[in-house]
Amino acid sequence: MKHSYFRTPLLAAALVLGSAAASAQEAAGYPSRPVTIVVPTAAAGGTDTMARLFADMLGKSLKQPFVVDNRPGANGIIGLENVAKAAPDGYRLLFTYAASMTVNPSLYGKLPYDPLAGFAPIAQVGRGGNLLLVRRTLPVNTLQEFVNYAKAHADQLNYCSWGPGSGGHLTMESLKKQAGITMTHVPYKGSSPCVQDIMGGQVDAGFADVSSTVELVKAGRVKALAHSGAGRLPSLPDVPSMTEANYPFKNYAWYGFFAPAKTPAAIVAKLNEQVQRALQDPTLIQRMRELNFTDLPLTTPEQFAQVVRQDQKDWGRLVQEIGVKLD
Repeated sequence: MKHSYFRTPLLAAALVLGSAAASAQEAAGYPSRPVTIVVPTAAAGGTDTMARLFADMLGKSLKQPFVVDNRPGANGIIGLENVAKAAPDGYRLLFTYAASMTVNPSLYGKLPYDPLAGFAPIAQVGRGGNLLLVRRTLPVNTLQEFVNYAKAHADQLNYCSWGPGSGGHLTMESLKKQAGITMTHVPYKGSSPCVQDIMGGQVDAGFADVSSTVELVKAGRVKALAHSGAGRLPSLPDVPSMTEANYPFKNYAWYGFFAPAKTPAAIVAKLNEQVQRALQDPTLIQRMRELNFTDLPLTTPEQFAQVVRQDQKDWGRLVQEIGVKLD
């Protein structure tokens, strides 16, 4: 009995060390084949643009192709479920926007995956806000003018978002509640078709990502009235933040990389290291600035996991205040 008693913890320790050694060895040879990055939005939107930028950088640094697989729909749930149920081997990753990970748990009574335990956070990529866009023929040029116009045309305006419960939807609902205005929500399966219809005049307004729309604003194809992030954008210095325009909003957007839960920690660490290295590359920094991401936090997987947990709480409070619930 005494012999077995001492042997058990020694055996457990040996198993742990053996597992760690196997994980490190697996990571050393990773990746040995192409890696798929699932993006839960349509092509050409801000999330897709950012994903392809990092796919190119990771492919060059890790000497294997990183291929983007767009799986839009259901407010990101389709893409997230695909990754959550994938083999935890590092060959199917998720690149997504904050709301898909932090808002959905409060919106839906049941998800086909665990929003926290189903994923291994890898790294946060950028932090910022979205632009409030309106069609160029709408006779307003400021956020307050937009509010006044909406009040004078109650229930006559519509706005689009990239899905029910998306960041664009909730941000506009927050503005509607603060300002006391009413508009009709028109959900799309992605940001790009939403913006296309604002440009075409089929939709009056909508929040959209900065990276894929700033040039459209500069070209006069749409008007930008406010930014939901912390302050003004260097590329659009005349566009105030919502808070500055007296309609506070502090739930900031971000992008991030995730792997399926139980992906070996050594592989997660290796990917995190590569993303951090990319975020410090002068060429990528310049490109990110061109896409209007000036806030580029460097996070460990543990730090990013804490960001996700906290944002789920903050967005959850907003969902509760607005009273939005989806089936």
